[in-house]
Amino acid sequence: MKSFGTISTTALFLLLGLAVPAQARQEKQEEKASAPKQEQQAKPQKQEQGKPEKQQQAKPQQQQKQQQQAAKSEKQEEQKTQEQAKGQQKEQQQQAKSEKQQEQKTQQQAKGQQKQQQQTAKTEKQQEQKTQQQAKGQQEQAKSEKQQEQKTEQQAKGQQKEQQQQAKSEKQQQTKSSKQQQEQAKSTKQDRQQQAKSSNQQHQQLQNVSSHGAPQRSEQAMATQRSQPELRLSERGSGRIPDDRFRSHFGNGHRFHMGNPVMVGGYSRFQYGGYWFGFVDPWPSDWYYTDAFYIDYVDGGYYMYNPYYPGARFAITVVL
Repeated sequence: MKSFGTISTTALFLLLGLAVPAQARQEKQEEKASAPKQEQQAKPQKQEQGKPEKQQQAKPQQQQKQQQQAAKSEKQEEQKTQEQAKGQQKEQQQQAKSEKQQEQKTQQQAKGQQKQQQQTAKTEKQQEQKTQQQAKGQQEQAKSEKQQEQKTEQQAKGQQKEQQQQAKSEKQQQTKSSKQQQEQAKSTKQDRQQQAKSSNQQHQQLQNVSSHGAPQRSEQAMATQRSQPELRLSERGSGRIPDDRFRSHFGNGHRFHMGNPVMVGGYSRFQYGGYWFGFVDPWPSDWYYTDAFYIDYVDGGYYMYNPYYPGARFAITVVL
């Protein structure tokens, strides 16, 4: 705005400066134009006074030359004035440009200082964050070392406890082994007694069957048995019932009525003593589901026996 005001003022002075000389030149030209007229009016008087004719003819030419010289001088003066005005205008423009450049330079310096201050603040903040991270890292390292120490102590305690537990377990195992040996001796004795009892019972059953013949079947029982579907047999498995459980629920001394088989998973099954059993061999044709049975473990497998038919058996498997 300051530069624009300066330029406007200079242009006004320049216009005024050009207008004043132009008016002066016009007045001067009018004076020069009136001079020949006066001379022409005075010419008859001079002729009357007897001036020579040759002098009268040379005077207008000299005046015309003077007028041309004055006009040229005025034109040169005008051109000089214009050149001075242009020079002043160029100088003012150059000054305005210089001021603008100076202002831009000042702004750039201010921006540079601001950027430098921001960069300094950023560097200080980064340094502060780095210091905080280092402090945090040291705290984490101290915490990790403490945890490692606690872990080592826990491992030592665990090893000590494990050793104590192992010693206790070995002692218990020795006690259990001794107790098992005693139980095994007792069980062997009971098995022998049970076998002797079973042999006596089988002998008695043979005598009963021989004296009474085959069991009597009612028409209804026979019809029910014939209406049952054919058994879906299973493969012999490797499942085994624990000895104590077997002795308490199975064998010749534990007879049961099976009832009709059911389908489980696509195979024929029956349940007894808390276990599910599958059929490995086909069902004997003269046995009925309503008969009394018992299960025994013989020759490495489970078999079902029917007291009505001594010596007859068929294979089953325990499903665990």
